[in-house]
Amino acid sequence: MTESLTPPRKSRDWKKPVAITVAVAVFVAALGYAYASPYIAVNRMKAAADARDAATLNQYVDYPALRVSLKQQVGEMLRERIHAEHSSNPLLILGAVIGAALIGPLVDAYATPEGVAALLSGMPPTGKPGERPHAPPPQEAGSQSAPASAAAPASPPAQAASGNPAPEARPVTTAGYRSLNEFALTWDRSATGEHYAAILQRHGLFSWKLASVELNEGNAPNPN
Repeated sequence: MTESLTPPRKSRDWKKPVAITVAVAVFVAALGYAYASPYIAVNRMKAAADARDAATLNQYVDYPALRVSLKQQVGEMLRERIHAEHSSNPLLILGAVIGAALIGPLVDAYATPEGVAALLSGMPPTGKPGERPHAPPPQEAGSQSAPASAAAPASPPAQAASGNPAPEARPVTTAGYRSLNEFALTWDRSATGEHYAAILQRHGLFSWKLASVELNEGNAPNPN
């Protein structure tokens, strides 16, 4: 007489819920990383720019697309500047025309690791002839200047009495998704209407690259 041997069901039943739990955890982790990936990319880009690490920074920039965007945006900005002058100031118009003729060298200057570092610091091109990217300001500058201004409360009245203009308000900086495949860093000055954005495009599932910019000088003083 033989007895049929059946494996205990309990030893198999626990494996299915564990597998489902692991799969859900992996999916949630991947989803969270996918959402955070542009923020991670921006932090890595800024760290590479601060460290002057051009090789790492280049991995996060689509230079052909960035060149096309810079040429288009700077050209449009200069055309609007010429239109706004209405021939009332020939010198300003001449400066804008010269700037339009020199868009190529300006694009060449900003489509570089140094130019990308300036773009990521909220310092886009202004269209001035012969313009070069500005070096990002040191991080310590703001923290060192604050105690000095607090220690000298009489300085604001002195500036007002001398007629010097008030310091320019710092722009409002935001970062966020515009669409599933587009992420933007924006700088806005409400007083002048200036708007600038550095736009990253998704490459694959988790990778992002700086691909374009948006330039709008609003009612800012003409830089020429």
